[in-house]
Amino acid sequence: MAGPSNGLPAAVRALAEADFSAVSRSFAAAGFTVAEPADGILTIQRGGGRPAVLVSVGVHGDETGPIELTAFLLDALAQEPEKLAVDLMLCVGNIGAIREGKRFIDADLNRMFRPVRGTLANTAEAARADVMIAATAGFFANAGKERWHLDLHTAIRPSYYPNFAIVPDLIEEGAKRELIGWMGEAGIGAIIMNPESVGTYSYYSAEHHGAAGATVELGRIGVLGQNDLSQFDDARRALDRLLRGAAPLAAASEPHVYKVARNIIKRSDAFTMAFGRDTQNFTPLGKGAEIARDGDEVHLVEHDEELVVFPNPDVRIGLRAALMVTRA
Repeated sequence: MAGPSNGLPAAVRALAEADFSAVSRSFAAAGFTVAEPADGILTIQRGGGRPAVLVSVGVHGDETGPIELTAFLLDALAQEPEKLAVDLMLCVGNIGAIREGKRFIDADLNRMFRPVRGTLANTAEAARADVMIAATAGFFANAGKERWHLDLHTAIRPSYYPNFAIVPDLIEEGAKRELIGWMGEAGIGAIIMNPESVGTYSYYSAEHHGAAGATVELGRIGVLGQNDLSQFDDARRALDRLLRGAAPLAAASEPHVYKVARNIIKRSDAFTMAFGRDTQNFTPLGKGAEIARDGDEVHLVEHDEELVVFPNPDVRIGLRAALMVTRA
């Protein structure tokens, strides 16, 4: 196995290998209904109108920090299972890529949660997305009104905001306020309100299951077992309080809110970006500045200021190569 090793803490190794046996026994003994609807997916439910919380990690196989964070949280809850105050679904996303120690097998899993997949339809990630979609539908099928989906990631490149999130704009207003409040408690510095899907897991759960969903970027990519978990302290505490049903704490500071100006889509192999690979997320660009070239097409900044997020010229043709945002 190229990914998890025997040198990892037991809880982290178990989650990375999708071995839920120990925590399943603990929660089942405490009276929960525990199931594994698919490899890498665990549900722990009691029903009765409890909030339904989906936590997903490892949608990209090399984003290991949230795997460690969640492993230790789940292990602690399993020691006192009666403290779990929600119905929980835990999804280890691209379990195949995690096992091989790489980002994906064939293509980006977090672009597969849409009905039209084009040339990606026969990839390993398309098949995995179908499994995750079915499990997610089953989990939310009989859930009450309060529904959450926190899809935890880490960023490839540095960022002016080490912790930030992308929130679907279609979330119901009351649930959106609660989600943004949780973000402040979790130390999320910036929120991007997203009006349309590019096939992400969190947008899917918000659009189809009414969940307060978000793609949460926590720090930088690291090696499994070697992440500096102190950078996730606020997020860890906020997630722990959510799962235990504790009242939310006041945020030390409110997140800065941005809105999507547009997605820059790569149309050909001639695509190039006008800045280096070391460009940070949320780098500001002035009106008229060049963003990218794609053959004869030139992408320029249209507003007085736009900030670039997730610039990546190496994505497949047809996928987003950069997200341009403005201050809300």
